[in-house]
Amino acid sequence: MEEEGEVEECKFRILMFPWLAHGHIFPFIELSKHLSRRSCFHVYFCSTAINLVSIRKHIRNEYPTIQLVELPMAASPELPPQFHTTKALPPRLWPNLLKAFQESSCSFQDILDSLKPDFLIYDFFQPWAPKIALSRGIDSAFFAASGAASYAFYYHMYMEGTSSTFPYPAIHLQDYEMIDFGFRKSIKDAEDNEFLFGNFALSRDVILMKSCRAVERKYIDYLSDICKKRVVITGPLIADANEAYPYDDEEMLAKIMEWLSGKSKRSTVYVSFGSEYFLSGDELGEIAKGLELCDANFLWVVRFPSEEKTGRIEEAMPKGFLDRVVERGMIVRGWAPQTKILAHRSIGSFMSHCGWSSVMESMYFGVPIIAMPMKSEQPANARLATEVGVGVEVGKSRDGRYTGEEMAKTISMVMAETPFCEDLRNRAIRVSKEMRENAEGEASRVAEELQTLCTNKKKKTTTTTTTTRRNHEYK
Repeated sequence: MEEEGEVEECKFRILMFPWLAHGHIFPFIELSKHLSRRSCFHVYFCSTAINLVSIRKHIRNEYPTIQLVELPMAASPELPPQFHTTKALPPRLWPNLLKAFQESSCSFQDILDSLKPDFLIYDFFQPWAPKIALSRGIDSAFFAASGAASYAFYYHMYMEGTSSTFPYPAIHLQDYEMIDFGFRKSIKDAEDNEFLFGNFALSRDVILMKSCRAVERKYIDYLSDICKKRVVITGPLIADANEAYPYDDEEMLAKIMEWLSGKSKRSTVYVSFGSEYFLSGDELGEIAKGLELCDANFLWVVRFPSEEKTGRIEEAMPKGFLDRVVERGMIVRGWAPQTKILAHRSIGSFMSHCGWSSVMESMYFGVPIIAMPMKSEQPANARLATEVGVGVEVGKSRDGRYTGEEMAKTISMVMAETPFCEDLRNRAIRVSKEMRENAEGEASRVAEELQTLCTNKKKKTTTTTTTTRRNHEYK
């Protein structure tokens, strides 16, 4: 246990249990903050020790009703404690991490028995968690950190078959995407079904989802209809870009902000492919070519697995590239403050892998998206951004590869001062305005929903206990 302390009896105790990826953890953190601002909740936040180090910086002393709880996970020579997170995890160790996480269920049982929470909010990769909770009389809800469009698409294919037609044709996969992302195999593999959609069945009454009706209204309604559960949206759950978190690398933060401030308004492309996807040498080369062929400034965040040595940027880039773009390009290794960057006046577009958190953040800050989906649900997210009118997807070659020429063409389309570009920006600004206006109300409705579920559970438990006692006394 990370921190001890008495919890007032009047508070409902909520246990947050996200998967070990930062793209999952941070929505859980922001939801925890919203709940902690209401006097009726005490939040326990459970993760591995390495993740708690960064989580603590975002919780700090401002949220005394959020209590951090360590999930013990067995270390091994192949998976030492610093790899008990997906951040910078070498791809070859991903199966090891997932296996170790599944084997932590006994530790999780101990946590439940110790804390005795009133309610569990769990994530995609641990369908065993709500089962354990239910065995102890604890209700739970699945919190989906991905959007409604992708979930509705995949759930439809699960129910109707991969040859069926999704009712909203804007969301689709190319044949090579279905193969590359293992979609057909996943749908047919019975062992995966519990991970894919068993989480929906295990969730009590509602599904919580990081989404906004301004963006995904029809997909939220359709998903609710086909999964037979109410989908309660949390809003975008974006961290305040102005909040003064104690960053690990304050010097780099200052350097990035100074560089951006030297660029004119909307002149710069922010390029990032998330914390878990590592570009191949060919992909790095094509992106470099695309950025060199266009005229825009760019801030490019390049990540390598943590086991690779520093200094790789110079080796990874095409010969002479860094010298040729020195006046208009900045390349950052490993980390960058994404919300601060997207909120900066000089950013005109976001070249993104279209992970859901990145898509939501880009929309929230009114930044048009240059979509380059790489895996998983990202193609559906990219097509949603295009349908909403805030993004343009980079075309691929016939064999499914991105080329520098196509990237440069799309960057120019999004960044050039043309009627198309102006319309794209205006739509992004409108979506941003609507998301911001509704964000607090959406998060408040989640809190009200959880309060109702916990209250009803307590009433039911009290009634059952009273009836049992009376029956015992009668006998």
